[in-house]
Amino acid sequence: MPSENVADVIVVGAGPSGSATAHHLATAGLDVLLLEKSQFPREKVCGDGLTPRAVKSLVRMGVDTSEEAGWLHNKGLRIIGGGMRLEMPWPELAAYPNYGLVRPRADFDQILARQAEKSGARLHENTNVTGPVVDPRSNRVIGVTARITDADGGKRETSFRAPLIVAADGNSTRLSIALGLHKRDDRPMGVAYRTYYKSPRTNDDYLESWLELWDGERLLPGYGWVFGMGDGTSNVGLGILNTTKSFRNVKYPDLLRAWLKNTPDEWGFNEENRTEPIRGAALPMGFNRQPHYTRGVLLVGDAGGMVNPFNGEGIAYAMESGELAADVIAQALARPAGPERELALSAYPRVLKETYGGYYTMGRLFVSLIGNPKVMRLATQRGLSHPMLMRFTLKMLANLTDPKGGDAMDRIINAMAKIAPDA
Repeated sequence: MPSENVADVIVVGAGPSGSATAHHLATAGLDVLLLEKSQFPREKVCGDGLTPRAVKSLVRMGVDTSEEAGWLHNKGLRIIGGGMRLEMPWPELAAYPNYGLVRPRADFDQILARQAEKSGARLHENTNVTGPVVDPRSNRVIGVTARITDADGGKRETSFRAPLIVAADGNSTRLSIALGLHKRDDRPMGVAYRTYYKSPRTNDDYLESWLELWDGERLLPGYGWVFGMGDGTSNVGLGILNTTKSFRNVKYPDLLRAWLKNTPDEWGFNEENRTEPIRGAALPMGFNRQPHYTRGVLLVGDAGGMVNPFNGEGIAYAMESGELAADVIAQALARPAGPERELALSAYPRVLKETYGGYYTMGRLFVSLIGNPKVMRLATQRGLSHPMLMRFTLKMLANLTDPKGGDAMDRIINAMAKIAPDA
């Protein structure tokens, strides 16, 4: 096999989780192949809004998040529901910055992939991984097969080899499914649809969340968002959870249009101002695919179902899980192959559960409750009138607390997550 097709680690997928994993592995001195099926820039369905939790991971990767570098900063979250409108700044914490960001996913993913490349990872675009290569003697995955699309459009088959593989190939994760790692039905799943409109709201410095979506007198299932992009457009979308009875029977583009008919005309959320198709994607939540390590393969990001059940945020947890995986891998590859290395790798699922397990268990309970429209309506009508309760809710939903010390809210949330059983 050509030496350029051999590495210490292969990372499949150059989204946020894959690029973060590759960056941290490369900075640890490992030889990393980062395989991406598309060509950058490329489209991904996303709200494009980043909380301070995601900003922290970007800073750890060395990404310049300044406004001069093209990032739109936001101050916090605006919540609309129950006839009320509440603006809540991001909390002041030692552990996280006090600002969020907005950046289109096509641009965002490319920035992260180039950062990983700059750190030393070898990025191969137009390289579609088709399956694992399994050693028949050990039953371990020792590489992947792939189909490469050349500049002239021709396709050729090849393979890559490494002692460890990272599945960062998203919710559909062909690699994980080939190994028999299927979704767990006892974990929540969300669906999000979004599009873009030319709008005067483009420079909004708050992320906006609508807890009630109305079509005339009819309350629609789900929640909506409006994120100004700073480029003359706004990202507008909605999400719905599988705990809602309407989950499988909803025509999501129609649901989005029905909600937007009730927004003010001056916002411009109409068909004439729509600049992109309405696109949708699944949100795999609360560790809905496990185990996160098996037979030489580690799962990160959406491939491991790491979307936050409380708020549908995936990017922060994609980047964080990539860093956690990279740390475990670096320690494992410093040991000889065999039992010592496997002992190090077995720490990865445990670290994930220690980091997110109790919090995701709380999130599963949360989504089961708000799946009932009566509960959601009551919570919206009563909760928004209590600013202190909503500040507590913001910290809990966005997972923004100081892990040590902090205020009384931080200590309560951290204690609840600690005593909750692992997801």
